Amino acid sequence: MDALVIGAGPAGLMAAEALAAAGRRVVVVDAKPSPARKFLMAGKSGLNITHAGPDFMAAFPDWLAPMLDSFGPDAVQDWCRALGQEVFTGSSERVFPVAMKASPLLRAWLHRLGNAGVELRMLWRWQGFDAGGFAFDTPEGREVLRPAVTVLALGGASWARLGSDAAWVPWLAEKGVQIAPFQPANMGFLVDWSPHMAKHFGQPVKGAALCLSTGLRERGEFIVSSKGLEGGGIYAVSRALREGASLNLDLLPDLTVEAVAARLNKARRGDTIAARLRKLGLSPVVAALVQEWGRPLPDELAPLLKALPVPLLGPRPLDEAISTAGGITRDAVTEGLALRGVPAEFGPIFACGEMLDWEAPTGGYLLTACLATGLWAGRAAATST
Repeated sequence: MDALVIGAGPAGLMAAEALAAAGRRVVVVDAKPSPARKFLMAGKSGLNITHAGPDFMAAFPDWLAPMLDSFGPDAVQDWCRALGQEVFTGSSERVFPVAMKASPLLRAWLHRLGNAGVELRMLWRWQGFDAGGFAFDTPEGREVLRPAVTVLALGGASWARLGSDAAWVPWLAEKGVQIAPFQPANMGFLVDWSPHMAKHFGQPVKGAALCLSTGLRERGEFIVSSKGLEGGGIYAVSRALREGASLNLDLLPDLTVEAVAARLNKARRGDTIAARLRKLGLSPVVAALVQEWGRPLPDELAPLLKALPVPLLGPRPLDEAISTAGGITRDAVTEGLALRGVPAEFGPIFACGEMLDWEAPTGGYLLTACLATGLWAGRAAATST
């Protein structure tokens, strides 16, 4: 071994592949019993590998542009095909493997890495720096490794049970690495429901527009859960909500308020609010939300359906978020993603993936950036010594 990768998620495995391709002897260590556990979890309901939309780059901070230019959506798709996994692009411009699962892609990738000489050591948990090297708790006891070059791919601070627990933060901070505090990203939001909403938990809200006080308007489906609201539509606006924007729902986004009022005026005089909502074609869960948050009089119903205020109590906890904002800041790394200021006795150290301070939406963006930064860091690390 002369190259060490700590973390066997997509970013770490991509860094290992780049190092091996450059002729380095690579060992990948991970605290969990098997690699890429968050990657596999993300693929359980259909692996969204990348996004083919024209505004892909707009989702990222500018400093990631060289990495995403080098390994963007087209390159990700070619990479999948080279591993024997054909892909297709859905109507939303999200790209999926035909198999729709992460496991076939991961198996093929691990096989290729093994053929390239990459060694995986599982249940090796990094415990910080010690005696000029990297200390680990392993099944055989404590080990200290002193590689020529190291790539860190330890993830952010969400889904600790899958490996991203941010335990590394104090070890890098004490070496002078600047780290922005972690915040939840692509997360659900808490709502204090009345007991009447319990029968609607797990139901999707479809066709609504999410309208923020910032002017942002997003069409997307979301789920009413026992804890609040979650799902793709909410995740798409979660950053603005986390930063303090308020949320209204336009429940009939294809109609003007006058058109909604005209339809409501056709109701019979004795119709209840529930009956009026049903005649508009609104689903039971949507009608329940109107009753939960609006309690309207009939003549107030049309404007309420076009701007239903949503009383959010704040984001779900950090560990429940799909991803995180925060991490190693841009100023703390070089153009090649090497950490600045770490003592030379540990050799060059690079970082990639969700350890870095960038934020992106779901829909293939996150995974592509993890792969791209892993490849970039691996290539830079391969030529560093």
